[in-house]
Amino acid sequence: MPRVCDLIAAVVRRPCLLLACLSSLMFSGCSHQSGNGFIAQMRDGQPQEFLQTSVDRMATLAMRDNLNSLYRLMGKLYLRNPEELRKSGFLDINTAVKQVRLAVEQQQPLPVLGGRKDLAALSYAMSPEFLGDRVGAFIYAIGSMLVTAHGNRVEFYMTDAINPTFVHNAARNIEKATWILGQRQNKEGQPLLFSNEISEEGSNLSFATEFGKIVARLDLLAQMLDERYRRIGLNYAQSLLFLNFLPVQ
Repeated sequence: MPRVCDLIAAVVRRPCLLLACLSSLMFSGCSHQSGNGFIAQMRDGQPQEFLQTSVDRMATLAMRDNLNSLYRLMGKLYLRNPEELRKSGFLDINTAVKQVRLAVEQQQPLPVLGGRKDLAALSYAMSPEFLGDRVGAFIYAIGSMLVTAHGNRVEFYMTDAINPTFVHNAARNIEKATWILGQRQNKEGQPLLFSNEISEEGSNLSFATEFGKIVARLDLLAQMLDERYRRIGLNYAQSLLFLNFLPVQ
């Protein structure tokens, strides 16, 4: 017991030694936790992620989230416009959404649009002349426009190139489509599709909110892509300025 007390007293008399011991314990614990976190992330990852840069991964996740937002909007639009679901020929919303999802992600034409895609499909779907399922056509048109703007892909890898200008333009097209959704009317003065609602009973702005999320993701991705390509050019200019040889392997 006296030996233990003497040891404690010696440590207390030497604050530097005490601090070093505590620091060693703290950093060893952090290192252990960091290692476990890294292993967990690697275990949860997918093999194809090794072929993606950080921007590629971000673009893939943004595309997934944007398409999922569209499918949620599709369900909401069917609830607000049940007659459009009847036009689709499907008995329930989930089946109708699934069919449009397959058409968008597999880049297949939607029969009701006569082979039209992206912007041509969007213009036709929101015209008074269109008599089919306007909800399915509207969501398909926006989805196919997003896929086209991303180089006709929904997943991205090191060998893929995404044009930031097209992504930026897609965001602006979403804003225009949102405006058309809220403003365009039929011959009777009724909206072609009911969406946002502001009345004495309350307000429903969930459509504008969801579209806003899509626009925000697209704008962020466009900025990231633009910065990546800018840095590539800047790095090349720096290598010329400082006469550095470029790596060959």
